[in-house]
Amino acid sequence: MAGLSEKAGDTIDVAPVVSPNDQRDDLDIKLEGEELAKRFSATVDEIIAAQEHGRTLTLEETRELAQQIVAAHSRDPNFPSGALERMTEFLDNTALFESPEKHERTIEEAKIEVSLLTSNSPYVEVRAVVDPYDDPTTPCSTIRSWVIGLGFVVLVAFINQLFSVRQPGINIDAAVVQLLAYPVGKAAERFLPDVGVTLFGVRHSLNPGRFNKKEHMLISIMASVGKTLPSSRYIIFTQWLDKYFGQSYAKSFGYQILLALSTNLMGFGLAGLCRRFLVYPSFCLWPKSLVTIALNTSLHSEENHSVLAPFKKVFSISRFRFFMVVFASMFVYFWFPDYIFSALSLFNWIAWIAPTNFNLTAITGSKKGLGFNPLPTFDWNIVTHVHDPLIVPYHVTINTFIGCALGGFVIMGMYWTNAYNTGYLPINSNTMYNNIGEDYNVSLILDERGWLDEEKYQAYSPVFLAGSSLTMYYFFFAVYSATISYAYLYHRHDIVLGFKSLARSFKQRGTDDFKDIHTRLMSVYREVPEWWYFMLNIVAVVFGVAAVAGWPTNTSVGVVFFGIGLAIIFTIPTGIIAATTGIEVEFNVLAEFIGGAWEPGNALAMNFFKCFGYVTTAHALDFANDLKLAHYVKIPQRQTFWAQVIAVFVSAFVCTGVMNFQITNIPDLCESLGAKKVFGAGAQYTTLLSAFPVGFAIPFVFYFIQGRLSRSHWFNKAHPVMFLAGGIHWSPYSIAYMWPAVPPAYISMKYLRTRYLPFWSKYNYVLSAGLSTGIAISAVVIYFAVSYHGFEIDWWGNSPNTGCEAETCVRLTVADGEYFGPRIGNFV
Repeated sequence: MAGLSEKAGDTIDVAPVVSPNDQRDDLDIKLEGEELAKRFSATVDEIIAAQEHGRTLTLEETRELAQQIVAAHSRDPNFPSGALERMTEFLDNTALFESPEKHERTIEEAKIEVSLLTSNSPYVEVRAVVDPYDDPTTPCSTIRSWVIGLGFVVLVAFINQLFSVRQPGINIDAAVVQLLAYPVGKAAERFLPDVGVTLFGVRHSLNPGRFNKKEHMLISIMASVGKTLPSSRYIIFTQWLDKYFGQSYAKSFGYQILLALSTNLMGFGLAGLCRRFLVYPSFCLWPKSLVTIALNTSLHSEENHSVLAPFKKVFSISRFRFFMVVFASMFVYFWFPDYIFSALSLFNWIAWIAPTNFNLTAITGSKKGLGFNPLPTFDWNIVTHVHDPLIVPYHVTINTFIGCALGGFVIMGMYWTNAYNTGYLPINSNTMYNNIGEDYNVSLILDERGWLDEEKYQAYSPVFLAGSSLTMYYFFFAVYSATISYAYLYHRHDIVLGFKSLARSFKQRGTDDFKDIHTRLMSVYREVPEWWYFMLNIVAVVFGVAAVAGWPTNTSVGVVFFGIGLAIIFTIPTGIIAATTGIEVEFNVLAEFIGGAWEPGNALAMNFFKCFGYVTTAHALDFANDLKLAHYVKIPQRQTFWAQVIAVFVSAFVCTGVMNFQITNIPDLCESLGAKKVFGAGAQYTTLLSAFPVGFAIPFVFYFIQGRLSRSHWFNKAHPVMFLAGGIHWSPYSIAYMWPAVPPAYISMKYLRTRYLPFWSKYNYVLSAGLSTGIAISAVVIYFAVSYHGFEIDWWGNSPNTGCEAETCVRLTVADGEYFGPRIGNFV
């Protein structure tokens, strides 16, 4: 609340939470306020505000709100379990409602907690950075916000597309743009004149006054569209390059831009139509958006207060200054793991002990092994490769880690028993191999159209996959079916509500089905009609059909509709998981699987299916995250709509131009057979399809067990989809990319969040923003200042790996003239 501050070490005046007839001294009252804050996982300021609101509630209103809370969050892993238990106890206490005068203290505390959970966000993470109030008069869609925003769309699209072929990739995200746009906006505020025009009764000035949070966030949302790279690059890379299809028509800019706009617009249209499933409900947190908001608040807020930190230290540094210290420190430090001393990035110290010991490097090696290394990195970019531990909930990180570790043990068992001939291949690789253990040459089995030639295939070799790839595929298949059953079991009521609300939206405006504070605040602005988003989908389909039919792709336009059908099916369930965990379930493997089965032998058709199925879904989730950002910051819906639409077009053109530069100027870009040959009836990997029923069943097991345990039991934090998703983080990555996130996740999300909530609320997301921004800006500078010009530091610290971490080693080998697997001419 504005005007209130919390000083570490001081007592804070809190109004009594009991009947005025109670006789207690002031110290008891103060201590009780602090005790309630700790028990309700809130700050004292939030308790004060909730107490004031609670006085306006009757007992019956409190009961109705408590019933709504229990009904809405009974299966919500992010909802505070203690609050749910207290609400349930309150509702089950029949004596309290029969004789309320005898339970005044209990009723008063219930009113405070109900008010905390309804007049503000029920989630600590959201309350830490999102204000529960709004000023509708604040200008947002201004001339300067559009100019600055589109400028950053061009910049972000250019850099992200350029670095998209780097491993691990480096992206400039919304947090980076927040930092860079701030001085630009403040300069515009200071130097631009207050001149403008009046359109439709609204004056648009070059300088409408102070550069504010809403303008700043609209810029970030536009730039976020710029970071959503068009999926056309996946297809164009393989079509254009001679080592794949070598199809010259793929050089046509018209063909490229139609593909780019088709998937981007379709993703945006789906995101808009799914607002009632993924944006308006309060349980849809979208954790990654909170970092952007934290930085936005840090840059614009002049408010500051001291907080108590570990070791009885008191921190009074402002969020802005704290961000700048973290940013500057990481900007300097990242030069070491990225350029000066790259051994710090993948710190392979165990493998260095005996680099020629195959078993040691296979288990502990981070580059070509499984990465079981207790200290695998000093690079924050590696730490956050799978999850940013300062953003996603702790239970998400630990579930993913356990699943990843399980996947590692499966790979070990498969490899050392030579299951599926994996012993002849590297233990951890995403490459396809032939039957003598060499890289699979796809061009040897394709005809001039890029289709599978059965005769050439039978004379060459079936595809063989490393144990890590097989494990990854198994967990991928399990995740897909688990996503469907999880969404049904845990969120079926939310999905039904979303469909009812969507149906009602065609008859009346508004979002009355959603009662959380932020949706109520947004109701003062004009909503975007559903048909606006629907028309974007129509345009997207037209563009996609034009691209497939207008050029010699040898592919039916039906691939556009089947791919979009897949996106429609999975956008809601995957979106719910992304909104609640911060993690996106990727459907690239399923799209490849279905696409390959639908048109066997047509690798290009499979790529199209992946483009319109998986990538469209991924884009829809990115756009939904941006819609939630606007929802949190209270940017009018129609202003967000137009900002995203225009940014989509600008980004698509920029990314397509950069992609053409990459293909013609960067050597050794990229590498992908039909699903039927790999997973079809009688194929050598058919048994992996058992993952679909197994994955579908696992959420039922979790649901059954959790339903019989108390809400506070640790198993209620077990997440079946995140557990299975951990197993997909192999091939070519390893557990060395997952384990480093666990310790900082515990420190931030468990220790500090529980014991030092004000300290955590003030600095946690700002710390994440500072670290990620420092890396991104430093990486860009390093690339253009030294790497692009070929400057290298030649010393052991930049080439420390020898033996099996520098060369490809395998456990088993074949004699000259021999091969493993099915006999030639008898491949399935």
